[in-house]
Amino acid sequence: MEYTRRSLLAGAITTGVVGAAGCLGGDGSDGSDGSGGSGDGEAAVGLDTGEYDCDLTEPADPDLEYRPTLGDPEADVLVQAFEDFTCPHCASYKLEEFPTIREEYLAPGDVRYEHWDFPIPVNEAWAVPVASAARGVGARGGDEAFFDFSTAVYESQGSYSGEAIGAAAETAGGDPCAAMADAEFTAYESASMADRSEGESIGVSGTPAIFVNGDPVEGYGADAISAAIDAALSGD
Repeated sequence: MEYTRRSLLAGAITTGVVGAAGCLGGDGSDGSDGSGGSGDGEAAVGLDTGEYDCDLTEPADPDLEYRPTLGDPEADVLVQAFEDFTCPHCASYKLEEFPTIREEYLAPGDVRYEHWDFPIPVNEAWAVPVASAARGVGARGGDEAFFDFSTAVYESQGSYSGEAIGAAAETAGGDPCAAMADAEFTAYESASMADRSEGESIGVSGTPAIFVNGDPVEGYGADAISAAIDAALSGD
């Protein structure tokens, strides 16, 4: 089933601006303006590779079209999750609520689930770099690797570092040096910012913001998301 931008806009218009239950855009802890990233292809973070002893070089030809996805690609129900890797509410969602959704709906193939970046950023130094590392792990290793990396790296939120990114990549079966290079040079910044622009166009103002078939879910608890999915599955 094809989901168009028009259908997503319709859902946002009928329900209003969403995402206010979590981290709000424009009020990052570092006083940033929400732009995020380096924007010029230069090293953004100055990562200390620590025990990995990597020689970081700018990645060539990152797959900017990669969309992290789980579930049945032909499912009639689409779930979209907009996240900022530096938002504490996103960490709570991914570590505490998402496992229920994954087990109940993704494992049996009832829905198509997509990750979308929405760098507010809560922390300008890390939002886009960590998102870039996650996308790189997924683009090289597949969707399961992306979501495994995301879970592992969220567990290090508040103490992000080159070693934390490398360790999360290893947990996901990926190359720690490649993940750190993606972070250092914000290799997927344009993809992350395109996601953010799309989110803004449908009413996202904070994270995490969850949509089911274009309709925003109030909050990010597993119960609320499950109710929305069940309604969509039943045609209500």
